[in-house]
Formats: sequence, structure tokens, C-alpha cells
Amino acid sequence: VQLQASGGGLVQAGGSLRLSCAASTSVLSWTAWYRQAPGKQRELVAAINSDRSTNYADSVKGRFSISRDIRARTVYLQMISPKPEDTAVYYCNLRRAAVDYWGQGTEVTVSS
Repeated sequence: VQLQASGGGLVQAGGSLRLSCAASTSVLSWTAWYRQAPGKQRELVAAINSDRSTNYADSVKGRFSISRDIRARTVYLQMISPKPEDTAVYYCNLRRAAVDYWGQGTEVTVSS
């Protein structure tokens, strides 16, 4: 399983950005976005389950949205009104048969 994350970059606070994670396999399983800021542990940002239910970190609820395109084998993270504290490297994750697969990460910098 290979995951290719893209879409990161520099964005102004209050703007918008969409991250993409292209998978080499079906994304009809638990997939998620994590992030890791400098000096901090990696944390779960958003996840989407096989039944399309979602869950979000409290810090991004109402601002970020996770979705997927089964046909395109891609999972997205729409970031609305990002804040400087959202600055981090974002990683996509796919879990299948109790095995976690990770993408290479895409860096997001939010300027104030």
C-alpha cells in the first residue's frame, strides 16, 4: 500500500487549503489525517470510517472536513479558516487488517 500526500504549502490565516492523499489501493476503509508540529507528538486530525462516519479533533471541528472519492482512491482534508496553530506536517493514514500505512507527509504553514 502506498499513500501520496499533496496540497500543502503556505496559506494565510482565514484562507483555505485542500490536502489530498492518493492511495494505491481502495480507500474504503478507515483513513485519517494526522499532523505533527515541531516539538510535538503526532496527533489525529480527522478520520473517516468505512461507513462514512467521521470524527475530528476538537481543535479543528467546524473548520476542517475529511472526505473521500472511492473511484479516485483519494482522501481529502479541506481546511477552512486555518490558524497559525494548524501549522504542521500532515500525514495521511490508512488502516487495513490492523496494519497502519502512512504517506510521506505534506507541510502546511499558516501565516498570521
